[in-house]
Amino acid sequence: MSQYDKDFKKALEVGRPPNITKLFPNSRALIVSGKAIDRGMIAKGHAIAIAANGRNSFVIRGALRAAQRANAVIILEIAKSEGGAKAYCAVNYWNLATYADAVCNELGITVPVTIHADHYAIQNDKDIAAAKIEIPSMFDAGITSIAIDASHLPDDKNLLASIELNPFVPTWAGLETEVGEIKGKEGLSTPEEAIFLIQGLNAHDIFPDWIALNNGTTHGIEESESGIQVDLTARIHKAIEKYKVSGAQHGTSGNSSDRLRQIAQKTNTTKANVATALQMISWGLEVNDYGNAIMDENKNFKKIKGAGMTEDVWEEMAKYASEKSLKAGDFKKLNLPFENKLTGLPADVRERMVKAVEDFVYNMIVNVLNAKDTAPLAVEALLKAKSYDLGPKASRIDDPKEWTVEKITTKAKAFVKSPDTSGKDHGD
Repeated sequence: MSQYDKDFKKALEVGRPPNITKLFPNSRALIVSGKAIDRGMIAKGHAIAIAANGRNSFVIRGALRAAQRANAVIILEIAKSEGGAKAYCAVNYWNLATYADAVCNELGITVPVTIHADHYAIQNDKDIAAAKIEIPSMFDAGITSIAIDASHLPDDKNLLASIELNPFVPTWAGLETEVGEIKGKEGLSTPEEAIFLIQGLNAHDIFPDWIALNNGTTHGIEESESGIQVDLTARIHKAIEKYKVSGAQHGTSGNSSDRLRQIAQKTNTTKANVATALQMISWGLEVNDYGNAIMDENKNFKKIKGAGMTEDVWEEMAKYASEKSLKAGDFKKLNLPFENKLTGLPADVRERMVKAVEDFVYNMIVNVLNAKDTAPLAVEALLKAKSYDLGPKASRIDDPKEWTVEKITTKAKAFVKSPDTSGKDHGD
């Protein structure tokens, strides 16, 4: 038995959170808090864990195989639009952990895996009330990390919503916060906005593991002309450095591998979301280095013959999309109606769908995000703590008396921007 096998066995005993041990008491899947993933990346340095949006079962299986092959940690996630109460995917907040646990046990996956509720969007008071019921139910179902995304709201309400919902997130869980995430062309995030959010959380004894920014990210299939603003990201991370918050990079589709390597080398990013590219690859569509599906002269997706699903099923899917007037960016809504059709395909077809995802994710882990061999580092963090709860990276710096509701509102007026009113909840 190798040293890692011995450490893995110990980590199974102490590193799985209580919701996971309750759900899967006999499991040998090392499902852990997002904190363990973040610590592993920090230990390696200039390394980013891939957060694969598991829009279908093929992506989940392929991503896990890639992580095992690279001896790397991995985050499996789903966003509210993808897997919430009004989901467009069969995979959701309440079954993602079950999918992951089953595949890990079937394939003998021995790397740490986090189950992340991404983009849990809060847009109004009604959402806050619903979240107080829904968030606990998600952790009951095996979520081990969450992104409270109130960035659709003005900065003061973003902070206040995050404070109000924090009691519903277990203290051991990974926590991501967001600022200006989808303001798009209305303006990029600023150091002042990030400092405001992190200081206000800190004063209330809330210590996020990650912060997501609008740093030029793109969501969906369109390639951005500018892409991720590496220097801006580095500047914001520097501004909040003493709070020990890592970066979460959203919207990786639309950015080249070189740009993502720069993010790894020049910023404090330890998590990067990949969604649309994995979906397209599993289906057998042609994508470029940016992770964007390539269109033909008629603005239709280019299906690779002999890759992904069978040609007849792709024709059926494309016809369905046309009948529903789904534009290219809305093809993601085909996941739910076609999941059973795809899982009913022959074994060799299903295998090539999984293998394509595996190869893409493996390349990203090893050659782009510098995350190879990070599994032992995350396990080491768990064994050092002798617990599934690694605690916060920071401690309280800011005075709670300076961060009352009234003072938060006053401080926020210094950089008020129009809130996003699109009603969109963006998966990456």
